[in-house]
Formats: sequence, C-alpha cells, structure tokens
Amino acid sequence: MGSYQLVELLGVGGMGEVWKAEHRMLARPAAIKLIRGGSGSSGSGQDSSGHQQRFEREVQATALLRSPHTVEVYDYGLTEDRTFYYVMELLDGISLEELITKHGSVKPERVIHVMRHVCHSLAEAHQSGLIHRDIKPANIFLCRHGIEFDFVKVLDFGLVKKVDEKAEGELGITQIGTFIGTPAYGSPEMASGSDVVGAPSDIYSLACVAYWMLTSRTVFKASSIQMMLVKHLNEEPKPPSAYAKQAVPGALDELILECLHKDPESRPQSVTSLDRRLEEIEDSYPWTQEQARHWWRHHVHANLE
Repeated sequence: MGSYQLVELLGVGGMGEVWKAEHRMLARPAAIKLIRGGSGSSGSGQDSSGHQQRFEREVQATALLRSPHTVEVYDYGLTEDRTFYYVMELLDGISLEELITKHGSVKPERVIHVMRHVCHSLAEAHQSGLIHRDIKPANIFLCRHGIEFDFVKVLDFGLVKKVDEKAEGELGITQIGTFIGTPAYGSPEMASGSDVVGAPSDIYSLACVAYWMLTSRTVFKASSIQMMLVKHLNEEPKPPSAYAKQAVPGALDELILECLHKDPESRPQSVTSLDRRLEEIEDSYPWTQEQARHWWRHHVHANLE
C-alpha cells in the first residue's frame, strides 16, 4: 500500500479490513483500513459502489478533523488493483465492545470520563457540520496514549453525513444494509428514516453506549432489527439504575434518560452542553489517572511500572 507494508490482519468488518502496517522509512507503526474494488455484500457492482462511496466519505471526513479524541489519518490512496485504503494511527488499547464483553460493566465515574472524551471528538465534527451516525461500543477505543490511560479515540466515520445534506444520493449507500447505523444504538429519527438527523441523534447513541457500559445490556432487547427499531421509536426506556449491579448517581441516571428522549428537541441540543453537565457530575465522581493506570496494569499491560 504505497510506502506501507501490511504486517498483520487486525480485524474484518462490514466496511473492509484493518491491518497493522510498517512504513519503509519511518519507525512509527500504523494501521491501514482497506476495501477492495468489486467487493460487496452480494458481489454486485451496486454494492461495491456503495461501499466505495462510504469508504471515501469516511476518509475525507476524518482527515479534516483534528481533535485528539478522533483517530488521526495520515494518508490515503487507491492501488492499481482498485484497493482503496487509508493510513491511520495504530492505537494501543481496547474497544468498549471488547472491554464490556470481557470484563463486564464499569464504574459510573469511568462512564462519565469516556462520555466526556467522546463529546470532545463529536464537538469538532458537529461544528464542522458532520454527524457521525454510528456511535457504538466498537467505534470507541480506550487507549494508552503517551503517559495517559483511558484516553478515548472515536473511530469509523464511515456513515458520517453533513447536517444540510439532502436525501439524494443516500439510497445507493443505504442499500448495503437494511438500516444505516447499528440498530441497538440508533436514534428514533434514524429508525424512522427521517432526513433530519442532527447532533441530538449522536447524543442519543452516546447515551445508549453509556447505558451499555453501566448495565452490560442494551437499552432495548429485541429478536429482530425491525423490532429493535420499533422499540426505539415507541418504547420508553427504563433508567440504567433499574439494571445496573452497582449504584448509579441519580444525576447521571436522569441525564442518560434525558438523552434517550424520543423527541430530539427534548435532549441536550449539543455535545458541548452535554459535556458541561457531565463535568458537574464528574466533580463528585472523578475517574483518576491512578485508577485508570491500576486497571490497565491488571487487565492490559501487566508489566507497567
């Protein structure tokens, strides 16, 4: 891939493959995300075109963002065999999906810490007119970043959309699946297929992630994608404290429920305002670097001094 050599396959997803890579001249390792021309869910040219559109949209959007809490893009290109790729920083850590699946629910103070870092990433994206539309545990990464631990990076802007973007041109992209995004974390407006999807949609999804971190379960349970979308549209969620095996601060419980309101206008209207409210709660429930380092020593890097 240009000046990079693929070393190790790190993961495979709906958008393509992610590889660990090495540069011919630079010592710093990187990660490369790629999708090969002609691939798709059914092998059709239409599917391939849709994947390509989503992939190019992701790299172009991510490359413009500079928040330290958004994964950094170094380079991108297209090879002779029509493999589209982009090079990004190689992260040392664990996704929220892996974290909860392996270790179970986490303390409320850690949830607040993670939510605030995600807010910082989304704030820049939203100010640039970009809505992520796929905030979920797999797209939130806890890193060892320099001397810091639990430094959050937001990944995968493959479904990003401009706030003022019209519905035209979206159909070819949505045909890749029956629902844009991840049903368990999708907002009611996304579930309804609304053209009006703004910052409150990402806030709803972030609340779904926080709910899952606190309880090890999704806001709603359903036997099909369709039933999950119906529940997001019509069923009122119970507070996280109803399922958590630990005490959940009342203010956090209430804030998450507010973010899960069916009406976008009744949620916090910006991640900046959400972050301010989280900061107020965090004053009483701090997640310190000492706590983070202790967790990492026992679960990720046993040789930490």
